[in-house]
Amino acid sequence: MTDDIHADRRGRAAARLRDAGADGLVCFPSRNLQYLTGFEEEPGERHFLLAVPAASRGNGEPILLVPALYESQVREETTVAAVRTWADGDDPVAAARDLLADLGLRDGRLLVDDTMWATFTQDLRAAAPDATWGLASEALAALRVRKDDDELAALRGAAAAADATVRDLRGLGADAVGMTERDLADWIADRLAAHGGTGVSFETIVGAGPNGAKPHHGRGDREVRAGEPVVLDFGTRVGGYPSDQTRTLVFDGDPPDEYERVHEAVRAAQAAAVDAVEPGVTAAAVDRAARGVIEEAGYGDAFVHRTGHGVGLDVHEEPYVVAGNDRELEPGMVFSVEPGIYLDGRFGCRIEDLVAVTADGCERLNGSDRGWR
Repeated sequence: MTDDIHADRRGRAAARLRDAGADGLVCFPSRNLQYLTGFEEEPGERHFLLAVPAASRGNGEPILLVPALYESQVREETTVAAVRTWADGDDPVAAARDLLADLGLRDGRLLVDDTMWATFTQDLRAAAPDATWGLASEALAALRVRKDDDELAALRGAAAAADATVRDLRGLGADAVGMTERDLADWIADRLAAHGGTGVSFETIVGAGPNGAKPHHGRGDREVRAGEPVVLDFGTRVGGYPSDQTRTLVFDGDPPDEYERVHEAVRAAQAAAVDAVEPGVTAAAVDRAARGVIEEAGYGDAFVHRTGHGVGLDVHEEPYVVAGNDRELEPGMVFSVEPGIYLDGRFGCRIEDLVAVTADGCERLNGSDRGWR
C-alpha cells in the first residue's frame, strides 16, 4: 500500500467523525491504527496513541503520541506529520492530557478503539474528565467494510496461498493417516509459508472424526484415521491481510454412512449462498439462502453458527452474514461463506470460501476443489 492511502484514510476518518457526532478518535496499537497509519504493532504496557480530530473541529492534523524508543521507527514507517514522544520516567497520562488539550478534545465526544485495553481507557478518562465516550467502530466500520483495490489485491494473494495449500493437502492422501491434528496443523503452516504467506491468520483448526463436530475445536493429539472426515480451517496473511478457508477431507478409505449426503448438503448450501450475493441483497438473505438448503436436507438443527463474517485486517469484522442483519451488501465488501453441519460424537463438515462483492455479483477469492476426497 502507498503512504497516500493512509493519509486519505485519516482524512476520511476525520469526516466520518463529524457525521458520527464525535469530536475525535483515539486509537492504540490495533487493526484500526494499522488501517489509518500502516504501522503494525502489538499492544504493550506503554502508551502508544493516535489522536484524530474531527474535520469540523479545525484543530489541526492527527497526532501520534509514542514512547521515545519508537520515534525514528514511526517517522520512517508512517506519514503522520506530528509525532510526540514521552520517555520512560515521564508521566504518559500528562502527555495524553496535553495532547487532547492541544487538539481541543478534553471536553468533547471521543471515540476509542473497541479493543483498547482498560488501563488506557481509564487513563484517557483521567486525561479528559469532561469528555463523553463512544467506540471507534461508530466511525471506522463504515470505512473499513469496503475494501479498496490494494486491500483486494492482498486478500487475493492470501487466498491464493490457502488454495495452494489445499492442493498440497489433497496430495498427502494416505500419508496424512497417523498424523496428529497438531502435526497436520504445523504442516499446513509450513505450506502456507512456502506459498508466500506470513504466519497463520488464526489458530489452525484440524478436527478429525468426532472432533470435527466441534466447530472451533482447534487441534489436539488425536491421530487422523482412514475413512474419517477431517475439518481443516486455516489461513495466512499477505500484505497484512488474511485468508480464511475451510475444506473437509477424507484422506484415505471410505467415509462413514451419511457423510456423502451431509457433504453434498453443505456444498449445495454454500453454492446457494454465493449465488445470492450481489449489491443490494441483505446479509440476512445470504444467510437464509444457505440455511434453507440445509434445513431442506433435514439438518437445520446441526447448522449452529452464522453463514459468514467480514474479513479485512481483522479475520472477523463487518459485515456479519447472520439472520437479522438487514445491512445491504455493497461493492468492495469481503466476507466468508461457510455453512456447516455438525453431528455430535460422529463428524462435522464445513466448506468455506471468501467472496468479494462486485458491481453485479461477487468474486470468489478461493477456487480450490471443494470435494471431500
